Amino acid sequence: MSQKVRINHQIRAKELRVISSTGENLGLLSLQDALRKAEEDGLDLIEISPNSPEPVAKIMDYGKYQYEENKKTKASRSKSRNAEIKSIQIKIGTGEHDLELKAKKASEWLQEGHRVKVELFLSGRAKYMDPKFLSERLERVLRFISEEYKIAEPLKRGPKGLTVIIERS
Repeated sequence: MSQKVRINHQIRAKELRVISSTGENLGLLSLQDALRKAEEDGLDLIEISPNSPEPVAKIMDYGKYQYEENKKTKASRSKSRNAEIKSIQIKIGTGEHDLELKAKKASEWLQEGHRVKVELFLSGRAKYMDPKFLSERLERVLRFISEEYKIAEPLKRGPKGLTVIIERS
């Protein structure tokens, strides 16, 4: 948790919108009334959203609250996997079968959630060929990719050739 949660007597707001341990909205109560109600239930008063116009507090066990918050952060961390940028490199003369194999690998990477950088490597005189012809050569491999994708970064010309970055749509 990035900010420290205030409980019981640490709460500074004079009035709070209080939610009971059963999830029932108790309405706007003064801090003293809310603390009394929490004490009657044998639980803690936890400030859930301190920055709203009417701060919200919930009556519940603080240990249980911490457990639930940790569970939420772990779940969100596990879902946000870092997507690497994988790369496949082709040349102008790359054969159809080799393109199919590279496209198959790119499809697998897309399925795993990675981004794929497709590079058309140009050497020597190939760098000065018709740009339309070169982009057609690059699109040739994109046609073989079986996974649904969208272009994350459009076609760019770099010092080594043309590149395009795709990701799963």
